[in-house]
Amino acid sequence: MNIIVTFPKIENAKSVRGILQKSGYTVDAICVSGAQALRAANDLDSGIIICTYRLPDMGYAELYDYLAPRYAMLLIGTEGQLRERARVDIVGLCVPLKVHELLQTVAMMAEVSARKKKTRRRQPKDRSAQERRMIDQAKLLLAERNHFSEEEAHRYLQKHSMANGTRLTETAQMIISLMGSEM
Repeated sequence: MNIIVTFPKIENAKSVRGILQKSGYTVDAICVSGAQALRAANDLDSGIIICTYRLPDMGYAELYDYLAPRYAMLLIGTEGQLRERARVDIVGLCVPLKVHELLQTVAMMAEVSARKKKTRRRQPKDRSAQERRMIDQAKLLLAERNHFSEEEAHRYLQKHSMANGTRLTETAQMIISLMGSEM
């Protein structure tokens, strides 16, 4: 889980980083501006941005709009600032910050992020027409040679792809090159 802590005062960011690190979290970046946070986020895959209501160069909402959708935001602010929050998908914590609330909230957000990441991996990849033709050709070869149904040939491709740690299209290409030369 990637964590970026962004506060206008570096001391505050370091303090939050210290709390998280003592509890076993790794903080990948501490930043004092939205632009720095965006650069750090672009270098990482996904994660949590912990920030305050107002940064020197932008507000939290603008930062959130620029972030990739794979990032969750934990907004630290006053009760009034959190009530004005324009988005329901931004988690908020009131100041003064309580350590146990911060840690519980980050743990919850990390779990939600991990579940979303797992769901994204399960979603079928969009394949090009050429990749689909290659997979169909490999299934056809398997069906003809091994008397598989289309579904059995697909499962065979999936199983061997996972066993070898290769993409389905790479496995299909391998089958085409091996079986295609035998015919």
